[in-house]
Amino acid sequence: MQPMEQQFHIRCKSGDVGRYCILPGDPGRVPAIAALLDGAHQVACNREYNVWTGTLLGEKVTACSTGIGGPSAAIAMEELHKCGADTFLRTGTCGGIDVNVQAGDLVVSTGAIRYEHTSLEYAPIEFPAVPDLGVTNCLVQAAKSLGLPWHAGVVQCKDSFYGQHDPDSSPVYYELKHKWESWKRLGVKASEMESAALFVVAAALKCRCGACFHVIWNQEREAAGLDQKRHEDTSSSVRTAVEAVKLLIAADRADGR
Repeated sequence: MQPMEQQFHIRCKSGDVGRYCILPGDPGRVPAIAALLDGAHQVACNREYNVWTGTLLGEKVTACSTGIGGPSAAIAMEELHKCGADTFLRTGTCGGIDVNVQAGDLVVSTGAIRYEHTSLEYAPIEFPAVPDLGVTNCLVQAAKSLGLPWHAGVVQCKDSFYGQHDPDSSPVYYELKHKWESWKRLGVKASEMESAALFVVAAALKCRCGACFHVIWNQEREAAGLDQKRHEDTSSSVRTAVEAVKLLIAADRADGR
């Protein structure tokens, strides 16, 4: 591929983005993140990639949406990295699996099941999809400081939204349902669609990445007859990611990074 002044998909170049990047899926969620930054302005908007840059504690920070799923998230990470980014915090939504995880809670990922295919183009399946420990610790610390209900644990990462929510309509329903039962028995906290790819791509790029998710609902609580209300206010996940970036900036300065 010929060198380009701007990255092909995100339409950014070196200097447009900060080393710290917050990655929501929804382009419409980026302005809410930008509102928590100082002096934020839109750098680019192309396809699913809505890119804003501002500052936190005097450091340049970027919010860039990735769309849904691993392929577009991997593109965002690769192109942001080419523009100078090296630390990524995924903030998004998920569905609970563990019955102790309720709608409105926050899940901080400590690892992701690679039940997707993007990561296979970056590492063999034996390689684990795990986040950076420093980033993860900052996310947990941020959730605690904000007084949010939170859980830390493994999440399942998939490619098909309806493979989870309507497995009986799939020709491979038997595999989907058996795998889901395995995730439940293994204590997996939640299901989402990007973190496994991001963790593995970050490892390939020698970058840092972590992830936190707002729980919209938990189908297993509903199936068990437990109280269950849909909760679509994602502000807690956004605030956690922003607070975690502040903690990372302070820690990096203390370590001379």
